[in-house]
Amino acid sequence: MKKWILLLVVLSVGSLFVGVHDLSPGALLSGDQAAWEILLISRLPRLISILLAGSSVSICGLIMQQLSQNKFVSPTTAGTMDWARLGLLVSMILFASAAPLVKAAIAVVFAFVGTLLFMTMLDRIKYKDSVFIPLVGLMFGNIIGSVTMFLAYRYDLIQSLSAWLHGDFSVMMEGRYETLYVSVPLMGLAYAYANRFTIAGMGEEMATNLGLRYRSVVYAGLLIVAVVSAIEVLTVGTLPFLGLVVPNLVTMYYGDHLRKVLPLTAVFGALFVLLCDVLGRVVIYPYEIPIGLTVGVIGSGIFLYLLARRTKRYV
Repeated sequence: MKKWILLLVVLSVGSLFVGVHDLSPGALLSGDQAAWEILLISRLPRLISILLAGSSVSICGLIMQQLSQNKFVSPTTAGTMDWARLGLLVSMILFASAAPLVKAAIAVVFAFVGTLLFMTMLDRIKYKDSVFIPLVGLMFGNIIGSVTMFLAYRYDLIQSLSAWLHGDFSVMMEGRYETLYVSVPLMGLAYAYANRFTIAGMGEEMATNLGLRYRSVVYAGLLIVAVVSAIEVLTVGTLPFLGLVVPNLVTMYYGDHLRKVLPLTAVFGALFVLLCDVLGRVVIYPYEIPIGLTVGVIGSGIFLYLLARRTKRYV
């Protein structure tokens, strides 16, 4: 754990000096006002948003996998992100002049209802194959995505919708990223409920026999996922496969004890997004690849590896 935190700290400090505008430790130590403005207005907010988004979305994926008892379920494959985008679009149509927190609250409601519908649908599916379930979730999410796209076209909001389809940290500046701080207490709440989520993952009958209020714990977990997903979509955009591959990699090597692996999942999630962000900034320097594309390409490769590994296990 300590070595991963140390690596995260080193990469975080190094990422502050990666970008189109030259920024060096010497300029900061000499008191260069322009250098300090770049650091405080652009580079530091970007780093904070990367760490918060990476860790919180990864934790949400871990919670969903535990509650659904399926390693391939995440906010992306369960339609949570698609419902959050629909909620944001509806808020823009009906409450165009509303404050960002009001729009986020509407998106949270949509994300929570959509995730709850998916979990209800999951209970009614008899064929609970580890690959079949996320495919159902993807189809479910694509239907909602199509509805969102139609409404965006109908109300001439396609350009605004495109900003939520692909994650982008290049616009993270002072005054634009602070909403992500909402995820900090939610991650603390997830850690406090870790043991309850572990028991809930055993199934409703077993959890009830152990004295757990199963429905209340599930609703608490889904609410955490909905709030974080809505905030992340509103602020950063979509980071595909993040909530799916990071929890799988962590539990593969460190086990399924939720209270133990939850901090590791947060660290690995932040580290994964930070690595993808730095890679996107240096590959075609001085231009930048959007973080959503970088995470999607690398995450899809890891997902195919996990899928092949699990399929091989059953052959």
